[in-house]
Amino acid sequence: MTKPPRATLRLQFHRAFTLDDALARIDYIAGLGVSHVYASPLTRARAGSTHGYDVVDFGVINPELGGEAALRRLAAALKARGMGLILDIVPNHMGVGGSENGWWLDVLESGQASPYADFFDIDWHPPEETLRGRLLAPFLGTPYGEALESDALVLQIDGAAGEFFVGYGEHRFPIRPQDYRKIFAHLPPPLQRELAGPFARPGDARAVKAALAQVTARVGGEVARALQAFGPGMAGRARLHDLLERQHYRLAWWRTAADEINWRRFFDIAGLAGLRIERPEVFDAVHALPLRLYAEGVIDGLRIDHVDGLADPTGYCRRLRGRLEGLRDGPAYLVVEKILGSGETLPATWAIDGTSGYDFMAEVGALLHDRDGEAPLTALWSDATGEDGDFAAEVHAAKHQILAQSLGAELDRAARAFHRQMRLEAVRRDLTLAGLRRALAELVVHFPVYRTYLTPAGPDARDRRLIDGAAAAARRTVAVADRPALDYVLDRLTGRPEPTLIARFEQLTAPVTAKSVEDTAFYRYGRLISRNEVGSDPGEFALGVQGFHEACRRRLEHFPKAMLASATHDHKRGEDVRARLAVLSELAPEWRDAVGRWRDLSAPLRTPGADGPVPAPADELMLYQTLVGAWPCAGHADEAFAARIVDWQRKAVREAKQRSNWTAPDEGYEQGAREFAENLICGRDGHRLRAEIEAFARRIAPAGAVNGLAATLLRLTVPGMPDLYQGCDFWDLSLADPDNRRPVDYDARATALAAGASPRDLLADWRDGRVKQAVIARALALRKTAPALFADGLYRPLAVQGHLAGHAMAFLRASDTEVAITVVTRLAARLLPQDGAPLVPPEGWGDTAVLLPDDLAIDSFVDVLCGSAALAAGGRLALREILGGLPVALLHGGRPG
Repeated sequence: MTKPPRATLRLQFHRAFTLDDALARIDYIAGLGVSHVYASPLTRARAGSTHGYDVVDFGVINPELGGEAALRRLAAALKARGMGLILDIVPNHMGVGGSENGWWLDVLESGQASPYADFFDIDWHPPEETLRGRLLAPFLGTPYGEALESDALVLQIDGAAGEFFVGYGEHRFPIRPQDYRKIFAHLPPPLQRELAGPFARPGDARAVKAALAQVTARVGGEVARALQAFGPGMAGRARLHDLLERQHYRLAWWRTAADEINWRRFFDIAGLAGLRIERPEVFDAVHALPLRLYAEGVIDGLRIDHVDGLADPTGYCRRLRGRLEGLRDGPAYLVVEKILGSGETLPATWAIDGTSGYDFMAEVGALLHDRDGEAPLTALWSDATGEDGDFAAEVHAAKHQILAQSLGAELDRAARAFHRQMRLEAVRRDLTLAGLRRALAELVVHFPVYRTYLTPAGPDARDRRLIDGAAAAARRTVAVADRPALDYVLDRLTGRPEPTLIARFEQLTAPVTAKSVEDTAFYRYGRLISRNEVGSDPGEFALGVQGFHEACRRRLEHFPKAMLASATHDHKRGEDVRARLAVLSELAPEWRDAVGRWRDLSAPLRTPGADGPVPAPADELMLYQTLVGAWPCAGHADEAFAARIVDWQRKAVREAKQRSNWTAPDEGYEQGAREFAENLICGRDGHRLRAEIEAFARRIAPAGAVNGLAATLLRLTVPGMPDLYQGCDFWDLSLADPDNRRPVDYDARATALAAGASPRDLLADWRDGRVKQAVIARALALRKTAPALFADGLYRPLAVQGHLAGHAMAFLRASDTEVAITVVTRLAARLLPQDGAPLVPPEGWGDTAVLLPDDLAIDSFVDVLCGSAALAAGGRLALREILGGLPVALLHGGRPG
């Protein structure tokens, strides 16, 4: 019987944290109250992978993690405690390059004749003549000619396998068995005759390799000497070049990929090749292991990575659901990683339980922000940077840049697909490839979400609205001469839909949006970086209480089992960094004055650069926010903290792609920015500035803790299935990856949990994070004893009345037998005492109260977090009482019956 998850704990597995390491922590995980471990990808990935998304073999559990035996040990221990396991899988792409992916190596060796040639999304007929019938292999660290002349490319033999290959660092490039003759020609004549036999049977590569393995085992030295003919020296290099030119791949410098790559990648990463999961044989090969593990009761459900990368997400999800059905009693839990744009809804036809939680992360984050701070913070950003503060404009500029510099080859491939179709239509044949490319680019730039889900039957209402909006915007910016080309593109997408063209368009808009928004604009636009988070729109500053309630009710109606996340392995900054930075929206004038003072004080620390000061104003403002947001709750910032900030800063300036970038780093700019940051943190040249930054961080930290506890309790009690990211049971002050994947101190957490202190008692020492863990444990304990209440219970907003009504929100969850009421403090920065406690003084609430419905018929509750009784008087819950010891409350009561 499949156990539906009640709450999950996301664990990141790698060789430094294996399945057996998780097994050793199982009692703590169980004690925290989660029902399922939610595992990062476990199939074999590139050696040393720290994340598991670069899979090289879908058929085995990664030996670095302990293999399938360790997985079964963990699953058995979970099952013994009434728990389960959710597995993250990666159907969109595989790790390529290196020497570990057997499917990829076979394609390199055999080209279109490989049984795996159609597993990857390869264009075997590109316009570039040197790639006809070949694939680009852009894995060289230098231009091909330099690699050849420097003898970095070395012809080698795998004696055991009887295979010749060219080695380059970690990479292995197989030689076609048909070309072994060219190498055999340099062997002694007797050995040439011995190896001639297998060549008499055309196409029998296995026989050739077997014979070569035998010869190598016997006279390996002779074979090694033959390889020297392809080694250093002009003649050897010429022979090696001639040999490589005959292969099914063309070795190339990594920089060529942006313009010439002829296979689909994950975004712009040449080490991750796209899979054609829509093909039945590929689907079966990728899913054989997880389906078997599910059938055998080892796992209970799946999270699908990057569903928007697939050619047909709808068909994929429905096929997967169909394959899971019948393998076990009860439905499998199935969620997808899907980033929903503003106003976008998850298609109801996918037969899934919901998303992996970015939408909730956006909603709860926006709820913590004060809309009154939007105008002054926009003005601060504009005055300091000279930018107009329009995030949408920043995204459009980033999309143009990404299409020009990173994904040009993908745009070309899509344009060629439309052009080939157009050539078959006499009426349209005069539309040019260049015009189609320009028109397609403008449509992509203006597309507001990751993608559509078009079908040959035509667009549904959602997709029609998206396409029409993007088309209207594109018509305003595309050249008049290219409007017929734009009309043709639109016609083949919606008027006369063609599946191949739909797939090319949809698999272009998704990576362009991801690279432009999350990996570019988020690092350029810094009005308030707590809103620059995966799944969020920085242009939407805040969400009111009513808007949050509406989102919760929609989730309960459509996807009541959807995952709720507030931190992930991909977040840009930790959940409690964002919670603290949200406080700046309440203190906008104070923040403006502080930043102005700091910019004056830091003037001597800046250095001149070719394109302006170092750091640039935008980078400087985002650095100040990062410092006050991530500054340690307890103790002082040390060199380790400085190193983390510097690492984040280097990533940030490269992702922004303005003063530096990943492909051509500006080392001078990065050095100047690093020295500036180190001076701010370590105070070597500015003790007063460091002291002011630290003081401001401490000023906003208590209100940030209020926000953090509020967001935590909301995640645990609103409709949906809460997920806890590893380590976030204490305060999460992490930054972007890899910082958010640092080791977790489970010993400290286990000790704190075993002590069993109540959140109220821990509030005085709130800086150590134990209060957050206690809130989590007690709320999850209630979810365990009242599963139906939270899985299916009614969601009903409760009104708050009184002079501080705008600083609290409340709702109830109700079943036929019981009720839970959640109350949280919000926008508390100006209400907190001067002693630094994250609690509005009870008397400060005055007459503010939560109003209970007339039909509730309950006036006595137990405060789950504090263990005390809570009484309603006259249908009102006075906040001075229920929020007198904690900034959040979870009340539980039984219905009379």
